[in-house]
Parts: sequence; structure tokens; C-alpha cells
Amino acid sequence: MASPYRDMKAERIKEIVAAMLERRVKDPRLGFVTITDVRLSADGREASVFYTVLGDASDLKGTEAALRSASGMLRTTVGQKLGLKFTPTLKFIPDALEDDASYLEEILAAARQKDADVAAQAATAQYAGEADPYKRPEEPAPEPGDE
Repeated sequence: MASPYRDMKAERIKEIVAAMLERRVKDPRLGFVTITDVRLSADGREASVFYTVLGDASDLKGTEAALRSASGMLRTTVGQKLGLKFTPTLKFIPDALEDDASYLEEILAAARQKDADVAAQAATAQYAGEADPYKRPEEPAPEPGDE
């Protein structure tokens, strides 16, 4: 179970890194980046910073290089703002959220198409046998003179 203190610290690291990327990091390789999550190790020595980049693969590569070069300054600022005895190392990881979301959208679209195909077949389908496949007890034939 994650401790509330570690979760608060991770959230604060996320805020600090996002603010620093917006205001202080002036690297031209840095694209439109969003910090999506920060996860701290159990001992608090490593912080995995997840991010997404708006753009294509070249924007992602440039942002990755910019974050790698700015990680020392970002780590120093995190340590100063949090006043920690041990400042965690920052490991920047591209978030696969967008890839996963697009993959799930493709799967859901294929499922919707198959459902539509089945519904179209069902609309024109006919029973293989009788319309009422259940056997019913035969009604007795009317006797002569009972009408």
C-alpha cells in the first residue's frame, strides 16, 4: 500500500517539474510536453516522471533529449523546493497512454463493426425449422356433433 506522504511528495514533484519546464527550461528541442504522472520508489530515491508530447516521433526524440539534458537542473530545483535530505533522481519515461488509447479505439471500432454485421444478418435471418420449435401437446380432434 502506498503511503499518503509518498503520494503527496510525488504530486509535489510533478507540479515543480511541470512549472520548471514551462518557465525555466528554454531548450528549443523541448516540444509541447505534459507531465502526466510521477511515481516514487519505496525508498524515495528514484522518481519516474511520465510525460506526453504533442507531435510526431521527431518531437518526441527532441523532447527526450531536452529532458535528459535538463534533468540535473530539475533535480536540483526539486531538492531545493522540497527540502529533502535525499533528492530523488528523475527518470523521464514517455507515457504510452495515447498509444494504448488509440489501440483500444481501434479494437472498439472493430467490435462495433462486427456487431453491426451480426445485426444486419439477424434482420434477414429465418428460422431453420418451424417458427415455434417447441412441441405442444396435440389438441384432441373435435368429436362429431360438438360444434
